[in-house]
Amino acid sequence: MMEVLIVVFSAIFVNNILLSRYLGNCPFCGVSKNIDSALGMGIAVLFVLTIASAVTWMVHHYLLAPFNLTYLQTIVFILIIATLVQLVELFLQKNAVTLYQSLGIYLPLITTNCAVLGVAILAVRNGYGFFMTVLFAVASAIGFLVALLCMAGIRLRLELTAIPKAFQGTAVTLIIAGLMALAFYGFSGMDESLSQLVKLK
Repeated sequence: MMEVLIVVFSAIFVNNILLSRYLGNCPFCGVSKNIDSALGMGIAVLFVLTIASAVTWMVHHYLLAPFNLTYLQTIVFILIIATLVQLVELFLQKNAVTLYQSLGIYLPLITTNCAVLGVAILAVRNGYGFFMTVLFAVASAIGFLVALLCMAGIRLRLELTAIPKAFQGTAVTLIIAGLMALAFYGFSGMDESLSQLVKLK
């Protein structure tokens, strides 16, 4: 149980896919301009990331590894992710038109979102079982969503603030991302403490 807690806590806070590994920067900067778009993107990534990680784990363990085709891992994983993104895009286009329009070009970009591919590959490299892979994917997606919502909230406040011209736009977004990463880095001590507790048991 403690190991599960460590994986979840680490994926959300300590090794946040956006703020620690800095994967998925494109939607982080592009969709975090308002809360609704950030929430919609976060939920879409949560769905794609969870399903993609589960499917890629099965494909790796039951198809690629047994037949020594692991060198095709990246290509196969991208194809799986692209298929899932198309399904999400079709669903939103029919059932959530406003959200579909607000996400714009960033929705199909989930296909090439290195965060989704990164989590799938990390789960395989860390040697997680199926359950732990799905849990790691869900926790990583929640971390992605938390980072997006925090950034969206900060950027809404920035609209009411006079920012020097040199720092406007992407510059201030990247500065805030760096400060958020430093803040999340503070959780690393708790992660190490939990790991020590597991060793003591």
